[in-house]
Amino acid sequence: MAQSIPEKPKRSALNQLTRALLRNYDRGVRPVQNWTSVTTVFVDFILQSVLDVDSKTQSITASIWYRQIWTDEFLVWDPDQFDGINEISLSSDAIWIPDIIVNELVAEGRSPPIPYVYVNASGCVKNYRPMQVVLACSLEMFAFPFDKQNCSLTFRSWLHSVKEIDLALWRSEEAIANDRRQFMNDGEWELLSIPARYWRLQQDRADYAHVCFHVLIRRRPLLYVVGLLIPSIFLMMVDVMSFYLPVSSGTRIGFKISTLLGYTLFRVNLMDELPATAVATPLIGVFFAVCMALLMLSLIKSILVVKLLHHSQKEVREMSASACLLDKYGLSESSAVSLDRLDRSEDLEFEPSPEEEPGPPADIGANPCSLEHLLRELVSIRLAFSQETSESWAQSQWLALCSKVDRFLFRLYLIILAVYAGTLLLFWASWSFA
Repeated sequence: MAQSIPEKPKRSALNQLTRALLRNYDRGVRPVQNWTSVTTVFVDFILQSVLDVDSKTQSITASIWYRQIWTDEFLVWDPDQFDGINEISLSSDAIWIPDIIVNELVAEGRSPPIPYVYVNASGCVKNYRPMQVVLACSLEMFAFPFDKQNCSLTFRSWLHSVKEIDLALWRSEEAIANDRRQFMNDGEWELLSIPARYWRLQQDRADYAHVCFHVLIRRRPLLYVVGLLIPSIFLMMVDVMSFYLPVSSGTRIGFKISTLLGYTLFRVNLMDELPATAVATPLIGVFFAVCMALLMLSLIKSILVVKLLHHSQKEVREMSASACLLDKYGLSESSAVSLDRLDRSEDLEFEPSPEEEPGPPADIGANPCSLEHLLRELVSIRLAFSQETSESWAQSQWLALCSKVDRFLFRLYLIILAVYAGTLLLFWASWSFA
């Protein structure tokens, strides 16, 4: 009895179609029947998020959705012959892929590998790829944190001219520019627009097609305003209020030194928040440097005023010490001078005390030095009172002069601060609402 041999299972229609398409396929040949035909590659670009902007390396890291569409004349079939299959996926390593590159691409980052492309019955190939790209970009950080950036992605064929491979936009320029549906708009950067354009570059007597997408983004400054600008403004306001401390109190200089040290510590802790660039200093860096210079100027002004005040007090003390030494150790030399001053004084009169009765002439003649000693003591007392009065008057006048100088320097400081703050606010307001 003959044993029945089981029949081999038939290949599926999908398997048969794949084998039929790739049996004699050469992935190294541009897929056209006529070699003079141009292969047009449609490109499309969707920005999903801006991950990082590095001002030091002048690069931007972004997550994008990139699409290529072209026609492969060797991948055409009749759907009726293969169970109505209109579209299949093929390995990207098995078919011809256009050599489209991005001029600004530095690294591809952590892009997931997509090994397949979609092909329909008419030969239309769709290559969709999510990519994380690191792009070289000329960053303008002068207006930080109110800055706008314009970074471009330029797609072109690496070897083929427009006679072989031409590029075109898959969607209209208006649709691409206004498409923000896929963009993650909750981060630091806000997407303004993505204008696109097509142009050709002539090189080595051949034209090369380029499609350029300009990514216009704007930074949201709220985080930096709250974390950097407002604390600096508060410290400057505290420094301004310290001018209302009395000049003679002695606490103003200590208070200003504490403010300057606090501002320095604040700057050191927030150095990582500022953009690092060797081309131009950001305006916020100039703002911090000028604020520190103003704090130092305020401290120097207070030191000068206090120095003037204490210089006056020192001279008064020297004058008082000289008078005391003259009265104690220079009696013999100063007696004639004291008497001479006594003769020149107009309002000095000596009257006997009603409680004391004048002694007889014999007693005065018996003690001739007592009257001279009494006169010297009276003259010394008068000179001490006159000197004390003149010292108090000079000190009050000097203190008034120091107060006037302090007010003048304070107003000058306020004018400089107001002009500087107004200029910065004008710049930042124009950049914010532009």
